[in-house]
Amino acid sequence: MTRGQRNHNPLNIRRQDGTHWLGQSRHQWDKEFVQFKADLFGLRAAFRILRSYLTVHDLQTLRQVIYRWAPPEDGNATRTYVELVTLHSGIAPDALLRWGDKEKLIAIVRAMAWIESRMDNIDTGLLNQAYELAR
Repeated sequence: MTRGQRNHNPLNIRRQDGTHWLGQSRHQWDKEFVQFKADLFGLRAAFRILRSYLTVHDLQTLRQVIYRWAPPEDGNATRTYVELVTLHSGIAPDALLRWGDKEKLIAIVRAMAWIESRMDNIDTGLLNQAYELAR
């Protein structure tokens, strides 16, 4: 089991002081990443972050989203990350995104969960539920 799987945090969302997520586990043993009670809540948090990227920070493409999510200045292989999300989601790097693009965003989160936590069998119903809870 990967760390993201154990933490029910498929996209490995980092802990931040002052941020408390819906469904966050009461005890946070992992010093770096948020621990959730169930995958549903970790996926919901991922969609909430993506929603913020698209609506508050005015990011408009997959490439812009990934460069914010995993910036190269933090030691990430960001270009490779973009290529992998594109490969696994079928979404072009410079395709325009908006919050209402539910199917595209679900495909992106599914791809990111595979990259971050090797979760390749996330139920589509669970992803739909997480997206709806992120509204």
